[in-house]
Amino acid sequence: MEFLLDPGITFLNHGSYGACPAPVFARYQELQRELERNPVAFLARRYDELTAGSRAALAVFLGARPDDLVFVPNATAGLNAVIRSLRLEPGDEVLTTRHEYGAVTRTWEFIGAKLVYAEPDELVGAIGPRTKAVSVSHITSPTALVLPVAEICAAARAAGALAIVDGAHAPGQLPLDLQALGADVYAGNCHKWLCAPKGAGFLWARPEHQRWIEPLVISWGYGADRTFADRHGWQGTRDPAAALTIPAAIEAHATFDLERCRRLAVSFHDRLPPVGSTPAPQMWATEVATDEPEDLQRRLFDEHALEVVVREWEGRSLLRISIAPYNEEADVERLLAALDELL
Repeated sequence: MEFLLDPGITFLNHGSYGACPAPVFARYQELQRELERNPVAFLARRYDELTAGSRAALAVFLGARPDDLVFVPNATAGLNAVIRSLRLEPGDEVLTTRHEYGAVTRTWEFIGAKLVYAEPDELVGAIGPRTKAVSVSHITSPTALVLPVAEICAAARAAGALAIVDGAHAPGQLPLDLQALGADVYAGNCHKWLCAPKGAGFLWARPEHQRWIEPLVISWGYGADRTFADRHGWQGTRDPAAALTIPAAIEAHATFDLERCRRLAVSFHDRLPPVGSTPAPQMWATEVATDEPEDLQRRLFDEHALEVVVREWEGRSLLRISIAPYNEEADVERLLAALDELL
């Protein structure tokens, strides 16, 4: 399937912002043109119907009920709604890892949470009587590892703690059944591995937690007697086309040869070894020998037209590679050749 990426760039950074297939982007623009032809008809008369249809399609893909899903611009926005709605008492602790996405960690810090860090395989044993919530990624952003979230969520809920999952990288890369996973709340992106347009994310919550999660914007859908979808659904005038394109993205995703992508990723693990034992199927991080990771990322792009992430994490320089449907073996070979030259 055709993507809209610049053919002059070797794009190995799908994990940052995704990339949109041409047919999905065409549907996106079709919806935007329809909106502009008659904004009142689209937003005042058709919005609820279109949103309900998109939520229903996404619910099937995620193994969820449509009533438990709301659209948000991205996973960070969804987790902001959850974290900023949570009322912490003195002595409450939030258990997390140092593998989490920085924006989520900063949100916890913003509300004054006492963060307790543990290694992913030590999280379950670290849950204690003061643990108010366990905040964990399904696939970690800096290290690209799949964490045992079902086990972690079960332990958290058994201890009376909230199980909060950042699923930014999971939809479209891992099979999901949110009903069975065991989280209390789960936020995810559709613009990354599901390849929807940017601005398509979701927040899922168990029914017993939906009432206390406040929307980031209070608008006409808000009210004590309104549903989860109502309260989070309308947040003022904005372009909803990205979220409404999700059914087209799901249709396109079904045509991807994901097994080929996974085989391609694994075939390079011997030369670019993952930092942990559970790398994501289509994304992994490897350590590189440089004290200036951001400079290396810049040079890879400026001198070799390679788009890839290189960042410092916990005193280590990590390079993160993504393998998407448009990638070929030659893309990673070009990366290896460039690393040989620059390092």
